[in-house]
Amino acid sequence: MTTTKTNSTNDDSRESSQLFAIADLHLPGGMNKTMEVFGPQWDHHFERICADWLNRVHPDDVVLIPGDISWAMTMDAAKEDLMEIARLPGKKILLKGNHDFWWSSVGRLRSLLPAGMYAVQHSCVDCEEFVVCGTRGWILPGGENPMTAQDMKIYNRELQRLEMALKEARSIAQKRPVVVMMHYPPLSADNLDTGFTALMEEYTVDTAVYGHLHGPGIRTAFQGVYHDIAYHLVSCDALGFQMAEIKIAKKTEKIFLGISEKNISEIS
Repeated sequence: MTTTKTNSTNDDSRESSQLFAIADLHLPGGMNKTMEVFGPQWDHHFERICADWLNRVHPDDVVLIPGDISWAMTMDAAKEDLMEIARLPGKKILLKGNHDFWWSSVGRLRSLLPAGMYAVQHSCVDCEEFVVCGTRGWILPGGENPMTAQDMKIYNRELQRLEMALKEARSIAQKRPVVVMMHYPPLSADNLDTGFTALMEEYTVDTAVYGHLHGPGIRTAFQGVYHDIAYHLVSCDALGFQMAEIKIAKKTEKIFLGISEKNISEIS
């Protein structure tokens, strides 16, 4: 497990850095693939995202990008898209999505990323005020279509990977909030209790962000607080191609594993 710590730029004009998230950028990857084929709402979508990003995000803010970053098929082809993102303000944390075929090696990706960009793959990043961890996820049992044996294998592997990331994140975070990034939804409006949500509850996660859902699929999403965890769908079309600002609640209960219903002030 690789744990990374972000570097502060110490912007004294603001009390603290802000947390933003946006998923499913679907940049062209050198393939001249435009998203307008999926509907007029995608017309010039990245230009619209950039305009909002530049207007709202400061250099010391953190931006979570949970998957489906580029249509590229190789890491070399994805470089241009990654540099487009790098030029935008904020510290960016990337997660692999189901269409990120170019993401073949997290080690190689980390070696290519410029300062201020981080890659999470069942690992975590220490952002000083909070710790971010995550894994890609997979489709959930109990949906309309039965899961195959291969689906169950991947689902169980992703549960193991999430727990590995959560153990490290909680160990590092101590009293600080833990934020989870996933590409696939960890729950849905009609399937709230999953293996992913059980793990996040066990490790007292504060907030989870996810993407993947588009069009009619957006209506299946759960957004809100369930069992003390705030869940946010941040696929860019669900957000109207604007950044989601994520407010982290400063929890005062159940922060440590094995210590429940105690206030932090009672634990020293």
